[in-house]
Amino acid sequence: MLDTGIDVPEVVNLVFFKQVRSKTKFWQMMGRGTRLCPDLFGPGQDKEFFRVFDYCQNLEFFGANPELKEAGAAKSLSERLFAARLDLVRALDEKSGTLDGRSEPAREPHQSGGSGDPPNEAEIREDAVKTLQDTVSSLNLDNFIVRQHRRAVEKYREPDAWQSIDDERRKELVDEIAPLPSAKGFGTEEAKRFDLLMFSLQLALLKGSKRFDTLRKQLMEIASALEDQMGIPTIAHQAELIEEIQTEQWWEGITVPLLELVRLRLRDLVQHIEKSKKVVVYSDFTDEIGVGVEHELPQVGEADFARFKLKARHFLRAHENHIVLHKLRQGKPLTPTDLTELEKMLLDAGIGEAGDIKRARETSQRFGRFVRSLVGLDRAAVNEAFSDFLSSGTATATQIEFINMVIEHLTDQGVIEPALLYEPPFTDIAPTGPDQVFDEERVARLFARIQAINDSAVA
Repeated sequence: MLDTGIDVPEVVNLVFFKQVRSKTKFWQMMGRGTRLCPDLFGPGQDKEFFRVFDYCQNLEFFGANPELKEAGAAKSLSERLFAARLDLVRALDEKSGTLDGRSEPAREPHQSGGSGDPPNEAEIREDAVKTLQDTVSSLNLDNFIVRQHRRAVEKYREPDAWQSIDDERRKELVDEIAPLPSAKGFGTEEAKRFDLLMFSLQLALLKGSKRFDTLRKQLMEIASALEDQMGIPTIAHQAELIEEIQTEQWWEGITVPLLELVRLRLRDLVQHIEKSKKVVVYSDFTDEIGVGVEHELPQVGEADFARFKLKARHFLRAHENHIVLHKLRQGKPLTPTDLTELEKMLLDAGIGEAGDIKRARETSQRFGRFVRSLVGLDRAAVNEAFSDFLSSGTATATQIEFINMVIEHLTDQGVIEPALLYEPPFTDIAPTGPDQVFDEERVARLFARIQAINDSAVA
């Protein structure tokens, strides 16, 4: 199938012979036929149409689901590992009550699981920071992908840049550095996935997250699987620790250093866990082509609008210091003049046309909301808006986690519909929604606060 990277203006027939459920990919494929081609059928006979032969009902699917939302691109394992290490550093700094990461907690001796003490929390932080910095140092500035982020790469090659990881630096590291191709290796795929599990466990323990029990069970299952491989000497050497992990007593008073010890001792052993054998399924059938049916696809301009959004996002983020965009990201009310200025910015820069602006208004219920969805909200402004929900001494750990998730969504997406609070990932924390963690008065106040933030983008 033709999707990205193909530009053949002469194409007038597209054949779909596989099922496509990605909205982006579908419109990329359709876009191969929209290329103009003058004089294709002779002098003055330009290309004015193209045909689509669809054998897998893709046209019916997207015709019936025109507003289908595309899932966000999944982050690679390396990106998730980078972010998890970074969050562990921040969580340890928060626990120690410092922002510079230079405190030295007392060493906690390890009393079980074999000889050797676990590293203390200061050493865990130091090791995580060194790994992150080494990852940045391994980035090759001759690589054209890395070269586009030279400023950030050079900044975080310096040790001083890692002394204090605030929200702004975390965003910069996760958005710009984590996705870059690094020459630094971290062992096998299994070892890296185990690292991610253990970092998640440590973070859940530090933050008092409800995910801890789920992650704990996963580690116990891994220990059980390793126990079945005691014939391997390296696994047998860790038999005592592997057996203890599966007992409830071991988890009493569990600490971050103990979890780090488990990570260090078992990460290179998980590759030996026996893989489940897959049953081969053979099929023997004959395809039958039915009667052809013509379909009207109303959203043929979807690919063009997607390109407009992408260009608008890059342009607007490059001009975040513009006074109107600054107001928008700070959650301050806009005026009709402000919205007109935003529209003029995009039109004057050649980012889109009047039709794109009109569609942006319609799809987002206001142009200000459309722009906000592209540039997000300033994290500090959102934190301030919800500060009364996070007041120390009055909020529970679950309430704080729930509000932090709301803040994260608003920072990234700019707006949030209250109904989303009753859907994943919010229901991962509170299965029945905010009513489960807040009283009626606070739920009403939460909705009012969200509505006020959403309305601030509407003149």
